Amino acid sequence: MGFDAIWISPIVKNIEDTTAYGDAYHGYWAQDITSLNSHFGSSGDLKALSAALHARGMYLMVDVVVNHMAYNAKGSIDNIDYTKFRPFNKKSNYHFPYCTIDYNNLANLTQIQDCWIGDTQVPLPDLRTEDPVVQLGYAAWIAGLIPQYGIDGIRLDTVLQVNTGFWSTFLAAANTYMFGEVYINDASFVCNYQNYLPGVLNYGLYFALFNAFKSTTTAPKTAMTDLATAVNNVKSKCKDTSLLGTFSENHDNPRFAFVQGDLAAAMNIISFTMLADGIPIIYQGQEQRYSASGSNNGGNDPFNREAIWFSQYNTAAPLYGLIKKLNWARKNAIRDDSTYLSYQSWPIYTDTTTIATKKGKLVTVTSNRGSTGANYTQVIPAGYTAGTVVTELLGCTTLTADSSGSIAVPMGLGQPRVYYPTANRGSQCGGATTRSRSVTSGFSTLTKLARRKR
Repeated sequence: MGFDAIWISPIVKNIEDTTAYGDAYHGYWAQDITSLNSHFGSSGDLKALSAALHARGMYLMVDVVVNHMAYNAKGSIDNIDYTKFRPFNKKSNYHFPYCTIDYNNLANLTQIQDCWIGDTQVPLPDLRTEDPVVQLGYAAWIAGLIPQYGIDGIRLDTVLQVNTGFWSTFLAAANTYMFGEVYINDASFVCNYQNYLPGVLNYGLYFALFNAFKSTTTAPKTAMTDLATAVNNVKSKCKDTSLLGTFSENHDNPRFAFVQGDLAAAMNIISFTMLADGIPIIYQGQEQRYSASGSNNGGNDPFNREAIWFSQYNTAAPLYGLIKKLNWARKNAIRDDSTYLSYQSWPIYTDTTTIATKKGKLVTVTSNRGSTGANYTQVIPAGYTAGTVVTELLGCTTLTADSSGSIAVPMGLGQPRVYYPTANRGSQCGGATTRSRSVTSGFSTLTKLARRKR
């Protein structure tokens, strides 16, 4: 599909028990961070994966959990044997007394940082991340892990629940790009964590993005303007939007196809995701239109964590082909325009069903009308020079900008449109192959930038 990095589950040893919620197949129930999860493979297997990625010019990002460990307590936290944990094997390494987090009380960040995730069946003992013993223990561990396995980046789980004083020591020890999960529908709150980490998952955009495309018939009339507002909020509140991880699905959120089965709707939300600010993230199975089949909880965990091999790695899947084209379009824009990654996307048009954004020279037009949507022509104030010929990179048709720089975009069947000046489109749609600097999706460039900004 043209990606330059993969993000894999936490690699450390998890609890082995079968719990009330099943097994620790996902990697987030750590017991011993000094050992690898043998169910995922050996040390040699991980090194081989890293080497194979690097041989392809790709990068390895590993998920890391520092907030907690896990235990199959079977109904009582009094059953926890802290000596089972490595390296933090003392009860004094953990927060007490036991309490559960009240996410409706964000004003009291201390209770979010000190109380526990999970329940008494599978509690996640909350580490004292404000304690120098814990901070230095994690720093020593990550400083050894990264060079040992050639890790290029880190995704940080449950950042909201970690004491903010933890991150400076950990970041210095890791010396690599990382983005954190701050799972809150509040751009100001999420963006504030760029004061502690290079990047965050773009939850400031996610909720408005999902809402804008999840219905082809009953979406609120303000859904597209709400999405435009979210784009602008993130731009105004985040220190560096180029270092955000932008997504529309992940293992903690619903499968889009469970909520909305229309293929065109999926094409639109993916197009917006791929060409927005930040590093685009596609969750495994999204390209196969996985739908959390059998879910009784809205397409959420655990039903949204299907194995990718169920698809037989189908490269003929429509969304697989779409993502490949979008990756090509994005890489061509980076190759053609050295400012593309830092250029902040901005909404240039919205109505009740359509939104158009511009990032550099790239104009993306998406709608929530769905596959049965009628044909219509929408004039988009694209800001091109009058007479500029642009190519629609998904369908390989062309338009010419009028005297005001606008383009009259033919919309139909709910399909997204992606435009770029024909003279600079590269080899896509039969254009000439451009001879210029080599390019990745921006992951390498941004990881280096993140190091310099610390």
